[in-house]
Amino acid sequence: MSLSSALNVAQSSLAATSLQSSIVSRNVAGASDPNFGRKAGLQVTTYGGAVKIASIGRAMDAVLFTNKLNATSSTSAQQAIVDGLDKLENTINDPELNQSLAAQLGALTNALQQYSVTPDDPLLAQDVLTKANDIATALNQASGTISEVRTQADADMASGVDRVNQLLSEFETNNQEIVKGTKAGRDVTDLLDTRDRILSDLSEEIGISTSTRADNDMVIYTDSGVTMFETVPRSVTMTPSYALGPSSVGASVFVDGVPVTGSSTGPIMPIKSGKIYGASVVRDDIAVTYQRQVDEIARGLIEAFAETDQTVVPPAVPTQQAGLFTTGTAAILPSGTAVTGIAALIHVNPAADPSQGGNLDKIRDGGLSGAAYAYNTTGAAGFSDRIQGMLDSLNAQRNFDPAAKADPTNSLAGFASSSVGWLEAQRQTATTTLGYNQALLQRTTESLSNATGVNIDEEMTLMMELERSYGASSNLIATVDRMLDALLQATR
Repeated sequence: MSLSSALNVAQSSLAATSLQSSIVSRNVAGASDPNFGRKAGLQVTTYGGAVKIASIGRAMDAVLFTNKLNATSSTSAQQAIVDGLDKLENTINDPELNQSLAAQLGALTNALQQYSVTPDDPLLAQDVLTKANDIATALNQASGTISEVRTQADADMASGVDRVNQLLSEFETNNQEIVKGTKAGRDVTDLLDTRDRILSDLSEEIGISTSTRADNDMVIYTDSGVTMFETVPRSVTMTPSYALGPSSVGASVFVDGVPVTGSSTGPIMPIKSGKIYGASVVRDDIAVTYQRQVDEIARGLIEAFAETDQTVVPPAVPTQQAGLFTTGTAAILPSGTAVTGIAALIHVNPAADPSQGGNLDKIRDGGLSGAAYAYNTTGAAGFSDRIQGMLDSLNAQRNFDPAAKADPTNSLAGFASSSVGWLEAQRQTATTTLGYNQALLQRTTESLSNATGVNIDEEMTLMMELERSYGASSNLIATVDRMLDALLQATR
C-alpha cells in the first residue's frame, strides 16, 4: 500500500467514525422518546480499502408496531366505555346508601306496607308520599344523568373527529417530506419517527391499518377498510348534537363520505376500536339501553299505581288514569308499551301532595284523577283495600320491553334489580377487558422498545469502540506524516 493510499484510508475512517459518533449521539438523545427508532450507519468498503457510510438505517419491527397500534386503539375504546359506565353508575351509587332505583322502590314498598296496617295514620301517609317523591326524583335524575353521559360521549366523538383531521393534515406534510427525501436519497429516519408518532396518536382516536408503497409513501385505512389518507387526507366529519335527550339520535361519523359509526339508511362500514368507537358505544348502545330500563321502571310505576274508573259496573274494559304517579301529560298514560323519555317526566300527582293543595287521604282512598276513580266512597278511616291493591300491583309480574335487556317478565322490583345487575355486569366486563388491553399494550410496547429502541449501555460501548477506531486512524495519519517527512528529508 502506498503512503497516499494509507492516508486516504485513514481519512475515510476518520470521516466514517465522525458520522457514526453523531449517530450514536442522536440515539442517546432520543433514548427517552417512545417513538424513536435506533439509528445505525451502514458502513461499506470502497476501492483501495477506504470506508464510507453508505446510508443511515432505522430499527423497525412492522409486526410489533402494527400490534401496538391495534392495542392502543382497543385500549382507548375500552377506556371510553369504562368512563361512560362509571358515570352511569352514579345512578346506583354505593349499595349501602340505598340510593339505587331498586332500593328506592323497596323503600316505597315498605312504606306502603306499614301504611296498609294503619291506614288512618297521616304520618305513615306522609312517609309514602315522601318515598314516592324520592323515587320520582331518582328517576328524573337518572334520566338526566343518562342524557349528560350521551351528550358528553357525543362531544368526545366530535373532539376526536377534530383531532383526527388535525393529525391527518400533519401526516400529509410529513409523508410528502418522506417521499421527497427517499427519492433524493436523504436521511429520512427522523421523519419516519415522526410519522410513527402521528400514527400512534391517530390510533388512539380511531382504529387504523396502513400500507406502505414505493418511496416510503403510506396509505391509511380505518380498521373497517375505509380510506383515510391516500396522497391527501380524506374528509372525516360529524355534526355535533350538543344536547341529547332520551329520544334523540346522535349523528354518525363519516370518513370519505362513508358512515363508520351510528345508524344510517345507506351502507355503513363500522369501525371497531379507538376512542371515537368507544364513545359511540356509550352514546348509541349502553346509555340508550339503560335509558330504556329507567323508562320501563317509570312506566311500571305509573301502571302499578293507576286508578280504575269505579263508576263502570262491571268494568268490561276498565278506563284507567294516572294515580299516585303521573307525567302530567294526557297523551302519556299507562298503555302496556314502552314510552321513551317517561322517566324524565314522571312525578308525584299534585292531588296527593298537601304542599300543592292536594290531600294525603287520596293515597288511601283513590280519586287522584277525579271522583269517578275513588275507591273509598264512604271515607272510612280504616279502609286499606286500595293500599293493598297498590302493593299487589307492585308485586305482580308484568311484561317489560325486551330491548331493555333486563328481565322482561318480572315484578317491578325484580326488573329494577335486574337493571342494577345489568349495569354492574357491563361495568365489570368492561373493566376486566380494559385491564387485559392495558396489559397487552404495555407488553407490546415493551417488546417494540426492546426490538427497536435505544439501549444506553450498548451505545456507550459503541462510542468507546469508535474512540479506539478514531485513535487508530489518527495514529495512522501521524505515522504517514512522519514517513512523508522522512522521505522529504532524504530527497533534499
